Amino acid sequence: MTARRPAGAFIGSLGCGAVAAVLVLSRSRAAWLAVAASAVVLAVPLLASRKYWSGQRIGGRFARIALVAAVGAGAAIALPNRLNWNSDSPYLDSARGMVDYKTGSGRGRLAQYFNSMRMAAAHPVYGVGPGNWPVRYVRFAPPSDKSIADDGMTANPWPSSDWVAFVSERGMVAALALLGVFAVLFVRALRRWSELDGGEAVLAKLVLAGTITATLVVSAFDVALHLAAPAFLAWSVVGVASGIGRRGRAVTFPRAAWATTVVATLCIVGASIVRSATQTAAIVTVGNGGSAAGWIHAAPLDPGSYRINLRVAQLFAARGRCSYVRVYAHRARNLFPNAPAARQLLQRCG
Repeated sequence: MTARRPAGAFIGSLGCGAVAAVLVLSRSRAAWLAVAASAVVLAVPLLASRKYWSGQRIGGRFARIALVAAVGAGAAIALPNRLNWNSDSPYLDSARGMVDYKTGSGRGRLAQYFNSMRMAAAHPVYGVGPGNWPVRYVRFAPPSDKSIADDGMTANPWPSSDWVAFVSERGMVAALALLGVFAVLFVRALRRWSELDGGEAVLAKLVLAGTITATLVVSAFDVALHLAAPAFLAWSVVGVASGIGRRGRAVTFPRAAWATTVVATLCIVGASIVRSATQTAAIVTVGNGGSAAGWIHAAPLDPGSYRINLRVAQLFAARGRCSYVRVYAHRARNLFPNAPAARQLLQRCG
């Protein structure tokens, strides 16, 4: 009687194929570099760990996953799609330009990183504060910087690198501390395999090392840890895999501590829901942007929106009502002091 292959293994193989296809279709050069870096970093540890998982059919599972991933990537290249690339060979062009830093977005990233480091040098210890990169970046960027849009604001709310954002917004100390955490977890993932319970635990440690490598590479050239979905995925894998093989201890909390934690959590969640609801209501009120009344009614719903306050100030400026212009232009300038549009409106109205 032969054992049947678990359904989970089959579904996992199909999932790897789908992920490989999506990875190719995305044309994310940072993700491609991360896959290559993880394969190089894990090649020797994977061979060294064979004695821990030999005889457990893990080699066959790995071969199936690699085959399905290759099929998924090939299918993504060969099958037609509706992605309107401006090139006859888009995937080949992306592969050729993975390390291109002299032209295109690579050159723009280097300029952005350099200007962000100037910002970090001006605030080396604590940085400019979380979320303040677009507020302060305009001061350090020349007019020719491609990160600046036509309205004098940054095109994105963060730089094209998690680590540049960490250094410039949180400061050098916080960035080095986070890098140290990754370094310690990576080294521990490749040590003391003999103390683990079987080959599955050893492979989980290799998954930890690969996840850290991929995260560091992607976050060096793109934004991952600043976004909820990839950050949740990365930290979940890191948290689960790093705890394997460690003995825990039971901790009991008094009922009063649990009650306080639950109440505090509900308050934070409730405030976040209200905040999101008012921002959504402001977007709905603005609609397609063609109604002046929609902008005016949206301003109280989302007072922290620079663009809504600026647009309302511009509408009142067109009507010559400087008393209202000063109110909303001041709000916009307080949110982004270095953006030129609000300052120009205030100068016009004295």
